[in-house]
Amino acid sequence: MFSDNQIFAAPLAGITDRPFRCMVRKFSPNAPLVTEMISCHSLVGAHKNCLRNFDDYADEGNVGAQIFGANVELMADAARILQDAGAKWIDINMGCPVPKVATRAGAGAHLMQDHALAGKIMSAVVGAVQIPVSIKTRLGWDDAHRDWRDLINIAADCGVSFAALHGRTRAQLYVGPAQLPDVTGCPIPIIANGDIKTSADVQNAENLGYSGAMVGRGLLGKPWALAEIMGQNAPQDVGRVVLEHLDYTLEYYGEQAAIPMFRKHAAWYSAGMPNSSEFRIKVNQIVDADVLKVAIRDFWGMI
Repeated sequence: MFSDNQIFAAPLAGITDRPFRCMVRKFSPNAPLVTEMISCHSLVGAHKNCLRNFDDYADEGNVGAQIFGANVELMADAARILQDAGAKWIDINMGCPVPKVATRAGAGAHLMQDHALAGKIMSAVVGAVQIPVSIKTRLGWDDAHRDWRDLINIAADCGVSFAALHGRTRAQLYVGPAQLPDVTGCPIPIIANGDIKTSADVQNAENLGYSGAMVGRGLLGKPWALAEIMGQNAPQDVGRVVLEHLDYTLEYYGEQAAIPMFRKHAAWYSAGMPNSSEFRIKVNQIVDADVLKVAIRDFWGMI
């Protein structure tokens, strides 16, 4: 069984922001966490409307910062900025399947189709920083192009330290079960990603030659998921966890932006509980932080 520093929290757009990472870190002090993907254009341009461009990772422990883009020079510049901000390693997104990234921007999963460009980006990023560089990719563009091993071999030649492999093609998006291939013999360590939710899933990944496992959607409403995989019990006072997460979110974004942003988290935390549908409907109408806190305390029996 892997140790706690081999169970990763995956980068999840709109979810693994600094407030959420703070919550995961409380339950998993040693786990490697990955940021939301950060646009190299936005980061290098210091766009003020994107708070994650200005995160300081010095107090976050083992955190990797994920960047995406198709411009070689900007990707290298972005990596330097994140290294200076305290990231422990740089992750290059080579798997995001959404059209905004993978087709219109020529980044993310598009790099699985353009290995020449992928190699230039990896070499430039590796050469720009003194910290490790990883990539996160998929099995291939579609069933006819499951060429992930080719990209892994290029990554190794470019000096990439390790890779996370999502067990779906770009064409699959997030539909259907993930299928992890055997990675024995790969030139760099591979981290398993896709439908990793239990210790049994992690053991299966280890049996297939993986060097670690990465939890993605299993974290939704469960920032303790990594700790649970390692044998710890889920918290009994979930309501207090929700309130703490809300406080972090309010502090980071401010009330006006934080309340609508937190609604999805409230829904995930409450999933499967009695009267959760009514709770979600109620939360979606709340625009005041104090009112939201009362609703949370009431739902989890804290009043």
